Amino acid sequence: MKTTSLTIIAALLAFGVQAQQKNVQNASTTTVTTVKDSDGEKKLVKTTTEQQSQDLKFQDPDSKALNKDLAPTPTEVTATTTVTLPDGSTRLVDVDRSAVYDVGGKKVKVVLDNVGYSVIDVVSMKKVATLRNVGNNQYLYNSDGKTSYVSFDGSGNLVMHTYDPKSDKITTQTYTKN
Repeated sequence: MKTTSLTIIAALLAFGVQAQQKNVQNASTTTVTTVKDSDGEKKLVKTTTEQQSQDLKFQDPDSKALNKDLAPTPTEVTATTTVTLPDGSTRLVDVDRSAVYDVGGKKVKVVLDNVGYSVIDVVSMKKVATLRNVGNNQYLYNSDGKTSYVSFDGSGNLVMHTYDPKSDKITTQTYTKN
């Protein structure tokens, strides 16, 4: 009898300690893009999951008031993007760089492919280059046998650095995100 009553008391105390200390909200968005070409119909499924987490703290935790006000605390936002490609493979993308970019009146579209990104000319709809991730926000741009270093600035613009062996200089070109 003594053990049973101690077990019940321990269980009640455990439930009392289990107060909510975080406010967590999850949101998920799924985008399906269908592409029809000579090979048939292909689907690209992009799922973005965003989790917002906020610690709950009282403004005055030592007060005797029954209803206490919460103190403002920073919200941590974590977003992950999972992409399922037409070949059925799934990969995790930190930041999706798919967009239309403009440089000197020429528009190119950056789209996800099986390994990285493909760069497509908007007018001719032909693949003109590939982008391959080599690190955090760093990519290799390969077009017509030329390789350039690409990064993205704070506004999401594509910044390309190309080495010219004839002049022994590096040229920088910025593709503005539309």
